[in-house]
Amino acid sequence: MHSGAKVAVVGGVFVLVAGGIGYGAYGMLGGDGGGGGGIAAQNATPEVRTGPPSAEETAETAKGFFDAWAAGDAAGAALLTNNEAEAEPVLTSYGEAAHIGEVKITPGPAVGTKVPYTVSATVAFGGKSKPLTYASELTVVRGLTTGKALVDWEPTVVHPKLTKGATLRTGESSTPQIEAVDHNGAVLTKEKYPSLGPILETLRQKYGAVSGGSPGIETWIEAAEDGQPDTTLLTLAKGTPGKLQTTLDAGAQAAAERAVKKYAQSSVVAVKPSTGAIRAVANNPVTEFNVALQGKQAPGSTLKIVTAALLLEKGLVTANGVTECPKEAMYQGRSFHNLKHFALPDGSTFTQSFARSCNTALIKLIDDTKDDAALAKEARDVFGIGLDWKTGVVTSDGSVPEEVGGEAAAQYIGQGTVQMNVLNMASITATARTGTFRQPVIVPQSLDDRQLATAARSLSPAVTQQLNTMMRATAAWGTGARSMATVGGDKGAKTGSAEVDGQETSNSWFTGFSNDLAAAAVVQTGGHGGDAAGPVVAEVLRAGG
Repeated sequence: MHSGAKVAVVGGVFVLVAGGIGYGAYGMLGGDGGGGGGIAAQNATPEVRTGPPSAEETAETAKGFFDAWAAGDAAGAALLTNNEAEAEPVLTSYGEAAHIGEVKITPGPAVGTKVPYTVSATVAFGGKSKPLTYASELTVVRGLTTGKALVDWEPTVVHPKLTKGATLRTGESSTPQIEAVDHNGAVLTKEKYPSLGPILETLRQKYGAVSGGSPGIETWIEAAEDGQPDTTLLTLAKGTPGKLQTTLDAGAQAAAERAVKKYAQSSVVAVKPSTGAIRAVANNPVTEFNVALQGKQAPGSTLKIVTAALLLEKGLVTANGVTECPKEAMYQGRSFHNLKHFALPDGSTFTQSFARSCNTALIKLIDDTKDDAALAKEARDVFGIGLDWKTGVVTSDGSVPEEVGGEAAAQYIGQGTVQMNVLNMASITATARTGTFRQPVIVPQSLDDRQLATAARSLSPAVTQQLNTMMRATAAWGTGARSMATVGGDKGAKTGSAEVDGQETSNSWFTGFSNDLAAAAVVQTGGHGGDAAGPVVAEVLRAGG
């Protein structure tokens, strides 16, 4: 990129000229720059225009910006934006750091002050070249002080994936490409498994250098923050990919991808209880922020797995023991009720309350724990929640803060300040299945000898057995029966509906197991747990893994 702008004064108007082409004009001295420019005209106060830019101004400003950009004049293009200081280095790096040339920009019809366009260019580096084509858009606004029509500067003007502080670069890649494979050796690609795209990019950045490959020549977006993965845009010359073993299962991943596509804003994770191996991760939509692994939401009644384990461990209930389930229960001035205010008849067991997802049965037993923080301790000491999980990628590891009073009571039914994602809930289900927390991993620990999180203790065999009995009942005839009807093997489940402030319909949560596979899903505004999230979990469990 070079700065070839020349400034000429023509009739009192500064005109930017590049390669003999005029692509922007600003009246700097007032008036229209026409004849009769005497002293009085030159000293007149310039008229500052207001209101949205006209269609003519929008078209002229966009054209001037495109012409300057295409001509390789970063300074001239930056002058036509409302943030010259930030725009110029980005536009300069387009040619100098990213080695992008032969730029042709084709605008589409403007929609108000928004102008869509396509960019066709050539990337050339190290004797290799390839075409680069993409689409973006800009918005023309009126300058706050000058009143001139200017391009509203955002990095996305240059490329739709470019963020503030990030840089476009072309060169030898910092890390080799990887060929990620599942636990059986099946190749995993983002084309076949879209949800894995951000994960594979992270794994490449973290483990590419030790995977045995050699770097290629690429165009990429270098992330603004350390630890964030770069985004590859174009490969000019392939290096030799290194093979990277993951714990994923191609069959379970394919099922997870299919399942989440059926619902807007849905996520699912599957984990192998006996080892902690992550078998599948899928999100709809797929974004750089991985909701399945990094999300933080109230999980609703799926957290009753932890609550039930606590009550069983303290000897306050047994699976077959009688437990009250009234329509409503009060705890320290806060009232709780069951869905549609249902109640179970006298003589009902704790398994029946769990399988029907009775809130009040749990709330009534809080005082008997004699410790408001008991649930937070159970979540951490048995289920590993809130410990530092080193899965191989970035995750949020769940949170059950120590609370008191009504807020503590809300936690017992997965509301209040509890924060989980579907990775956390799949892990909780896996722990309930075996009685022992095994930290989820997406690449083997042997790859880098990282320290995995360990819980303080396991559940006793008696408590584990009762917990499994209650989850089996939920899958057989309780709130999870309809979703789990098509799932075979030794199976169990727990449903959840998480209420969110300002949201009319609750989030749908569901978690379950079949033999040695546990899975959890959430569907935003999906309603009851079995309505939306349940079928997602069932599809993944049917795939095995």
